[in-house]
Amino acid sequence: MRASRLVSLLLFLQTRGRMTAQELADALEVSVRTVYRDVEALGASGVPVYAERGPAGGYRLLDGYRTRLTGMTPAEVEALFLAGMPGPAAELGLGSVLAAAELKMRAALPAELSDRGGRIRQRFHLDAPTWFREPEPTPHLPALAEAVWSDRRVRVRYRRWRAPREVNRVLDPFGLVLKAGRWYLVAAVDGEVRTYRVGAILELVTLDEPVHRPDGFDLARCWREHADRYEQGVYRAQARVRMTVAALELMSFVFPPAMSRAARSAAGEPDAAGWLLTTVPIESVKHGHIELLKLGAEVEVLDPPELRERFTATAHRLAALYPAPPQ
Repeated sequence: MRASRLVSLLLFLQTRGRMTAQELADALEVSVRTVYRDVEALGASGVPVYAERGPAGGYRLLDGYRTRLTGMTPAEVEALFLAGMPGPAAELGLGSVLAAAELKMRAALPAELSDRGGRIRQRFHLDAPTWFREPEPTPHLPALAEAVWSDRRVRVRYRRWRAPREVNRVLDPFGLVLKAGRWYLVAAVDGEVRTYRVGAILELVTLDEPVHRPDGFDLARCWREHADRYEQGVYRAQARVRMTVAALELMSFVFPPAMSRAARSAAGEPDAAGWLLTTVPIESVKHGHIELLKLGAEVEVLDPPELRERFTATAHRLAALYPAPPQ
């Protein structure tokens, strides 16, 4: 375990340059004291690693030193081939680049490891889009990816859900995220970081202006925070309902995860007939009507009154279309 950690520490210093003890500890998921001991061990083994003191100090390798200790383990090879995403890479305009990189990596690996990479591709496949959804056209994705990579601003004409439907924006693009088969752009406009659906971009022009990327910006953390805010903010109302145990179990298959989790968490104990009370978060009365109808006669809406009235009207219209069967 320690030998693997020492190799990782050495490769971090070789690829990233100067790093503080705290940065190394965070990267290796160990304590700072462990980093001190590992650096001493590297130095004792002849690796020219030294410390620079001061506010901008840290550990670094002697200029020009590079280790050849870069052999990959079978598990590492498998992980790399498993992480390959031919579909999304092709959408970004990198399909041929990814194929060439994999070919070169296979040629450089020993035969045994190369074969393991091929077996991974034959046994595991990533299909990002969700069921029953056509792929969203993203004609501007390659140009946008190039702007993200080269840190260039873009001017876009964008279609949004509220009026005015079409707007023009000059954006600082920070990164692209693939979520459930749809591409999203994380970008700043007037200093505020927002997200934009790439499929809603109608026109795009790359500008010869640099992007002002905030220090320490982390795309994964930014997207995670956005997703959390979206889930918390989208459900502005609640529905108090009475449903069967079977309906509660079905919710995880037909409802969005946030709705299902909240309903299961708020569920009371079922009565002798198998019915229970719970609270379901909804975006609006219209949204709650559409979603809860999926459960059919296994759910009864108690509150709010507007939602119950909608269900009453729907039930009567359905009864008129489908009269009771003969006894």
